Amino acid sequence: MGGRRRQFVGTSVRLTGVLRFAIICYSASPRQRSIVDCRAQGKAISAANFGRDDMRFKAVASLALVGVTVLFAACRGEAAPRQASDKPAFKPEAKQMRVWTDDTGKFKVRAALVQVGETEVKLRRTDGTEIAVPLERLSQADRQWLVKVTGSGGVAAPGEWITFRGPNRDGRSPDKGLLKQWPEGGPPLLWKVDNIGQGYSSVVVSGGTIYITGEINNKLIIFALDMDGKQKWSVEAGDAWTVNYPGARGSPTIDDGKLYVLSGHGVLGCFDASNGRRLWQRTAKEFGGSPGEWGYAESVTILDNLVIFKPGGANCIVALDKHTGKPVWTSRGFTAGPEYSSCLAFNHDGLWAITAGTREGIVCVDARNGNLLWANNFSANNTANCPTPVYSDGYIFWANGYGKGGICLKLGPRGTASQAWTTHDMQCHHGGYIIDNGYIYGNNGHGWACIELKTGKTMWRDRGVGKGSLCWADGMLYLFSESRGQAALATCSPEGLEIKGRVQVAGSGPSWAHPVVIGGRLYLRYDTNLYCFDVKAK
Repeated sequence: MGGRRRQFVGTSVRLTGVLRFAIICYSASPRQRSIVDCRAQGKAISAANFGRDDMRFKAVASLALVGVTVLFAACRGEAAPRQASDKPAFKPEAKQMRVWTDDTGKFKVRAALVQVGETEVKLRRTDGTEIAVPLERLSQADRQWLVKVTGSGGVAAPGEWITFRGPNRDGRSPDKGLLKQWPEGGPPLLWKVDNIGQGYSSVVVSGGTIYITGEINNKLIIFALDMDGKQKWSVEAGDAWTVNYPGARGSPTIDDGKLYVLSGHGVLGCFDASNGRRLWQRTAKEFGGSPGEWGYAESVTILDNLVIFKPGGANCIVALDKHTGKPVWTSRGFTAGPEYSSCLAFNHDGLWAITAGTREGIVCVDARNGNLLWANNFSANNTANCPTPVYSDGYIFWANGYGKGGICLKLGPRGTASQAWTTHDMQCHHGGYIIDNGYIYGNNGHGWACIELKTGKTMWRDRGVGKGSLCWADGMLYLFSESRGQAALATCSPEGLEIKGRVQVAGSGPSWAHPVVIGGRLYLRYDTNLYCFDVKAK
């Protein structure tokens, strides 16, 4: 889901750092001890401890001196400060003082929300000082409250990949501490399953469960696997798409214990994520929509209480109540075929908006009511517009294949946008692109390219593994070819692409699933097979 960047970071804390932490804890005033920012060995670490009173906190600090493993769990931070997410546009109640509780329920602090970062929240205490708390240390109630006030569909827990292209729908994983070089033959294989049916959808991971869809006997099947690849349950989700590249298309989206998936025929189903029980369903046809030549391939978007998808037609984009499936709004001001990309929810200048690729080009609507904000006919009437737009630093980038290339739009105030540049050096059929430190990396024809976000300057072109899909994790690119099951680890730098390891997986036909890196694992889906590799640094 756009707007929910999460990172799960482990940090190595030396014993001297633990001693300094304890000293600071004892010297601080009781209110200041609730969450302490410490410095150990010249590196910043975050230590989240909620203290009810002075005696309780001293006991915690004492335990810190002898229970180093507890601090490892509490001090998951980076050496350098992380940039806060620009996504959440807080609702008024977000600024109010409230009591925050840790995940054990034992420790509390009274504070107001300031920012939501990639892996932490910044809070302002009653004395005016600001503190950072890892998301993983918050109680479930606090996480749910964040969903409410930020308008996000979910605050993904560490190790979760809750929708297509990740929690932020930007192809970026929150993982840290991963291999920078693969051994010969690729990273260790943890397991493989070969019975998930035919398809092009990617895995999502939530609550210790892996979800994937596939086509078996002309039916769309949702599979739920445990973390060892063993099936927990499976359920039919209607008829599968059986013409023009048969198989599953859209990936599931997980939110608040529910699973949402759109079939190739445009049937949107909501299921209980714990057992697959169908809760409600709607169809694109109800809203006047019809599939393109290759069926619906969208993964639905969750924003606050809305589930958003793209039937196409006069009601091109539709928002439903995610609990009931009842319509909330339909887009206005344009008519367009749905094409094959997914919607992206983003916040710019305090306004939540939904952008998506369509048959008539790229459009953007107000997330509150579906009113058209802006549109651009770039890539209109193309053979197929498949990739999902991406947002970064006030820019929207969208690229397509079949000789079209990409367009970058600079966003202005009050829901406006102007064309910044176009390029032919990001001819992206299906595999997408990521943005990192002001540069776009993505599929370009039969290879890969890097382009500067704000100028459109091409930095390099490289063959890599050939045409395919990608994701980003821990400063590296994970490339997955659409043919012959080739995958690779590569550097992510405007200076050039360097392959740091390769692996081969089995399957037949084109592979249009995207690689997923989450929880220290690499998931590769090719045809009816799903592979899980261990990519954690040892």
